[in-house]
Amino acid sequence: MELLSRAIGPLETNVYVLADVRTREAIAIDTAIPCLSWLSGLLVERGWTLKLIISTHGHWDHTGDNAAVQAWTRKQAAHAAGHGAVVAGANVAAATEPGGDPGPAANPARDPSGPEVGAPIAVHPLDRDRLIHPAPLFAPFEIPPSVPAVDLAEGGRVRFGDIDLEVLHTPGHTEGSVCLLDRDAGLLLSGDTLFAGSWGRTDLPGGSDEQMAASLARLSGMDDRVRVLPGHGPATLIGRERRWLERVKATGQLPG
Repeated sequence: MELLSRAIGPLETNVYVLADVRTREAIAIDTAIPCLSWLSGLLVERGWTLKLIISTHGHWDHTGDNAAVQAWTRKQAAHAAGHGAVVAGANVAAATEPGGDPGPAANPARDPSGPEVGAPIAVHPLDRDRLIHPAPLFAPFEIPPSVPAVDLAEGGRVRFGDIDLEVLHTPGHTEGSVCLLDRDAGLLLSGDTLFAGSWGRTDLPGGSDEQMAASLARLSGMDDRVRVLPGHGPATLIGRERRWLERVKATGQLPG
């Protein structure tokens, strides 16, 4: 597994690219404006194929380049198809809520990407509308809409190559905020749920102190060695955050 990241845009959103170097398949997480140039450059340089664009939640600083990145992957796929190239399909699985119908885009037996679609966009169903109808929320530029095709529901899996990410629904920052957990690697991509020494703000539309406290309490149950890669700021470890996370779990309230 190879993980690359860069802080992008006016709010310095951490954009992550996670790749299986054996299969040369990759996913992008939180494609902020303007990440397309950096992202496309590293994909071309390494010969990686982008299989999925993930939004950990629907705020503009995490979704602004979704449409541009998807359009670029569509052109790349069409170019490869026109030249007779064979691209290995990723096993991208995303479960719906228990009892739900996963639908064709979430079927692990199918590859939803292709020349006509490009890399599909994934988000939790509760934040889907934020991508389709983006709210500016003080954004200094226009935010293009994007159309999700994969639901990142609780308990879903994102699998490609030898990498297996579990979807954790962690509301509080928005209704549909998620974290992605690689249990084998001890890695948590936490979006704007958990930061080093802090948590995502709850005073924006869709935010909730109670839900955030419950989500942080859930994360407190992880091993101290789990490495946390947040949506903003430096990486941390669950163990470094243990003291205040345990306080949140005990009180059911956010600190301060």
